[in-house]
Amino acid sequence: MTTYRIGEAAELLGVSVDTLRRWVDAGRLPAGRDDHGHRHVAGADLAAFARSLADEPDPGSSRSSARNRLRGIVTAIMRDGVMAQVDIQAGPFRVVSLMSREAVDDLGLEVGSTAVAVIKSTTVVVERGDGR
Repeated sequence: MTTYRIGEAAELLGVSVDTLRRWVDAGRLPAGRDDHGHRHVAGADLAAFARSLADEPDPGSSRSSARNRLRGIVTAIMRDGVMAQVDIQAGPFRVVSLMSREAVDDLGLEVGSTAVAVIKSTTVVVERGDGR
């Protein structure tokens, strides 16, 4: 059975270790202890918890068929006459969007502002996370 240490689980969920510990202490996420007293979370429990977080309504989102929403901070904007490239850092993920310059201006995006990357794709490549 796959298990994750608290730090690994927090990284996978995109939260701080303190947040994850609070969830465990509050009973929201089951965790055990290994032979050295370190907390660990079963992979199946972590997956179920991650799914429950995804099912919670996002107060800032509108109704959409896109399910992949990554909230982050705008780290760069490169504009030309018609188009713009917007870089968003969402936790450990860098998301790059190409859009019209007009859309960037209409959204009021600037470096340092928050943004949500909404991703809808017909192709998703899945790789093992453990390097095998």
